Amino acid sequence: MNVQNVTVVGAGSMGHQIAMLSALAGFKTNLQDLQGKALEKAKISLIDIIDKWVAKEKITHEQRDKAFENLYFTTELHEAAEEADLVIEAVVEKLEVKREVFAQLDAIVPRHTVLATNSSTIVSSLIADVTSRPEKVCNMHFFFPPLVMDCVEVVKGEHTSEEAAQLAMDVCERMNRTAVLLQKEISGFIANRILFAIQKEAMALYEGGYADFKDIDKITRKALRHPIGPFELMDLSGLDVGYYVMKQQYSETGNPSDQPSQTLIDKVEAGELGRKTGKGFYEYEKKVKN
Repeated sequence: MNVQNVTVVGAGSMGHQIAMLSALAGFKTNLQDLQGKALEKAKISLIDIIDKWVAKEKITHEQRDKAFENLYFTTELHEAAEEADLVIEAVVEKLEVKREVFAQLDAIVPRHTVLATNSSTIVSSLIADVTSRPEKVCNMHFFFPPLVMDCVEVVKGEHTSEEAAQLAMDVCERMNRTAVLLQKEISGFIANRILFAIQKEAMALYEGGYADFKDIDKITRKALRHPIGPFELMDLSGLDVGYYVMKQQYSETGNPSDQPSQTLIDKVEAGELGRKTGKGFYEYEKKVKN
């Protein structure tokens, strides 16, 4: 592996933390987002998280300073990606947006660059054909929140070379993350297919009037020993994320059971997206800015 420069496209809840993992691993890392406000928010969030790590002695002051020296913020895609050895895309979970981003990246990055999508469900074969390097396209699915969760699903499609998949695995190791290689593509991969089955059943039980969502969460925590209930997890991840994932799955399968539930549709349309908006299934106190 000869990766020195990593670019992360998208500074949202996933992208900015992936970028910090990269910077902590010693890679020169560019975090790109079209919105300057998103980059500023990402920087503030990362300073807060990493300063707490230092206070808890998880890392040293020197490691903190070196990580921020490695991390660059920019709104310009060309500036961010022109020297990249690896690009990790972490934009909104919409296929058409990802295809547009990959087409732009393909025209910017060097010929050796591997292009990875952090998509939680969209397989890279649905994206690779917009590039001139399908053999260098794969999935690197980090879990939320990336700075906490020690797992990455690296998904190898029929188009993906062994070398590209191995590079992704090696980068994960440098980031101190446990990578698991999936040799075949399947929408949703492993963890999310299991998770979505639980969430889908929980939603059906709630909409069927069998129990309140709070009680379903309680049973899941107490009886199944899950650290967090399915409705709590949907709030944490963002109800809009789950909505777009299900819309994408339905477009691929045509199976009515893959469509978002009416409850989820109503929540998204009302702007009740979970923790990030202060209300989802539960209500949350918003942090007061000083």
